Amino acid sequence: MELKGVSLIGFREGEKATGFAAINPATGQPLETQFYAASAADVDRAAQLAKKAVPAYGSLPGKDRAAFLRHIASALEANASDIVKRANLETALPEGRLQGEMGRTCNQLRLFAQVVEEGSWVGARLDSPDPGRKPAPKPAIRSMLKPLGPAAVFGASNFPLAFSVAGGDTASALAAGNPVVVKAHPAHPGTSELVGQLIRESVRALNLPEGVFSLLFDAGIEIGIRLVQHPAIKAVAFTGSQAGGTALMKLAAARPEPIPCYAEMSSVNPVFVLPGVLNKRGGTFAAGLQASFTLGAGQFCTKPGVVLLPKEQGTDPFLKELSNHVESTGSQTLLTPRIANQYASAVESRSSAGHAKVLAKGAKADESEPGANAQVALLVADSKEFQSNEELAKEIFGPTTLVVPYTNREDLLAIAENLEGHLTATIHAEDGELEQYAELIDILTRKVGRLLLNSYPTGVEVCHAMVHGGPFPATSDSRSTSVGTRAIFRFARPVCYQDFPDAALPDALKSSNPLGIWRLVDGEWTRAVSG
Repeated sequence: MELKGVSLIGFREGEKATGFAAINPATGQPLETQFYAASAADVDRAAQLAKKAVPAYGSLPGKDRAAFLRHIASALEANASDIVKRANLETALPEGRLQGEMGRTCNQLRLFAQVVEEGSWVGARLDSPDPGRKPAPKPAIRSMLKPLGPAAVFGASNFPLAFSVAGGDTASALAAGNPVVVKAHPAHPGTSELVGQLIRESVRALNLPEGVFSLLFDAGIEIGIRLVQHPAIKAVAFTGSQAGGTALMKLAAARPEPIPCYAEMSSVNPVFVLPGVLNKRGGTFAAGLQASFTLGAGQFCTKPGVVLLPKEQGTDPFLKELSNHVESTGSQTLLTPRIANQYASAVESRSSAGHAKVLAKGAKADESEPGANAQVALLVADSKEFQSNEELAKEIFGPTTLVVPYTNREDLLAIAENLEGHLTATIHAEDGELEQYAELIDILTRKVGRLLLNSYPTGVEVCHAMVHGGPFPATSDSRSTSVGTRAIFRFARPVCYQDFPDAALPDALKSSNPLGIWRLVDGEWTRAVSG
């Protein structure tokens, strides 16, 4: 596939405004292809085309939208080699990791295809009329979920495939019946264009409306701002920094017609180690923890960034072993030079201000080597300092974690109670300890979207039950998830029909239940026809 470096506005190409190039983070050098930021006119055309596509695409049967999602997945698999190679150049992520991410991207497209093809996700509800009810007759009431309208999706830096152009936000929005306008991440525009071309070809192949998909480039923030503010856009999905996410939330809320903004932003993903763990399996836990917080160079949104350890006899040997693992770790390449600079600055500011101590560091990169290199760091802070200094509880994006020894059960519960919202919390415990710390579990259910036991939070399974969300600032709306089939509900709203004749109702609400889906009929779930 050939890169042209221009935005994809439906079936048309965007204008050539300001130019920019992707940087290879491994070398620090710009890549050859020149990309061009979208113009204001491009944003308007993309949004208007998406608006025009709403009636036809939003009313497509689930089986047709499922065929579209599967077509995209097959096209990605057929071109996976070219896409992975380009993504490696633009992100320095290993090809093996990117191949796995490609598989995840295709699997979630097919999972949403299954959901919309089966059809029960629309939550159809039918309440039968009762003309003879006193003192007033009861009308026939039927309701279901319908698409919101065009969605703006922002590609993420750390997942150039699974959280980008054809990632979970795009897949769930398309599955729900919404056209999508993607704002490509400037760190991997070539990867974004290759994937965007395939989605556009799938739109053509299935004879869908032109505006079902568009892709916009921009090296800065201007195009993203214009997109969120455009009146045709009805929802926003974003994965990135807290500063970026909160800015988009404010823009979406300040519009003449406010719209939902689903932003995944910041999470430290605390790990709570109960007293019995270190003496029984401190060695395996140290190895697993180091592997988790350095996985992907610590650039996973579920990286364990704070570890709460008991102050006991086994603590010092454990910290020594964990330090040994860290010191034997080589330097790591981050996604962009900017991210690498921010990482180094954050680690330095924690230690230079005296809030935390550097316990161990990994191998330092050769200063003569170019690129966005980072040194693995293990930090430690006193529990009182941790609770009194809000900065220590903030995420550092990169290969580091902060160890906080706690003195007793009350100290641990106080730390948990003072936490802000996170995506995950992990508990490591031995037999019988969970019962003793039931209060901790209760606290954490109010602080996070996913609780893990005796494992590590890096790695998010794409399935029906997964929750990848949490209270602010982990996400903008703790009632939602960006991973798993529940993600589809972000892009739909309930619509009620009262006293409509059967012929005028959507198939999901007709008495004969032609789709054969599960429905709530007079308070009981059934696949049967209604009376």
